[in-house]
Amino acid sequence: MKIFLIGFMGCGKSTLGRKLATKLGYDFIDLDHQIEKQIGMSIGAYFAANGEEAFRAFERKTLQELDYPSNCVVATGGGAPCYFDNMEWINNNGVSVYIEMSPAALARRLENGKEKRPLLKDMNQEEMISFIEKKLEERDPFYLQASLKVSGINLSPDDLRALLLARV
Repeated sequence: MKIFLIGFMGCGKSTLGRKLATKLGYDFIDLDHQIEKQIGMSIGAYFAANGEEAFRAFERKTLQELDYPSNCVVATGGGAPCYFDNMEWINNNGVSVYIEMSPAALARRLENGKEKRPLLKDMNQEEMISFIEKKLEERDPFYLQASLKVSGINLSPDDLRALLLARV
């Protein structure tokens, strides 16, 4: 089974995904790390040099052409499901899980690592919440197409594993 974790940055896709993959005995793939390996630079640097349009096209190509193991957990980038036909592709090729969290909860999680996130690094808490609200409004129509929607608050790998196995 291929499991695609989707949701806003900071919801726990990579952290939870790695732990879930271990619990299931599956491979773990972080799509952003795959992209950085292929382009030989950080996503932020690629964005700055080539723009969002070029990045999203490369992201789509990587998502849709990667040679996935038959059993894997994939942490997508936060925007990946929202461009081109990516969400449709994800749903046709595996089980999608939307890790849902409120803007305030996301902002609290992102506060500590915001220096690593170019879009957020100069924002205070209030600006960050406002930014997240706006982005979620744009992205929710895509995120809500997920096969499974779960609250990211206190979500354990065991809880997610049980939810996924109940679906099979």
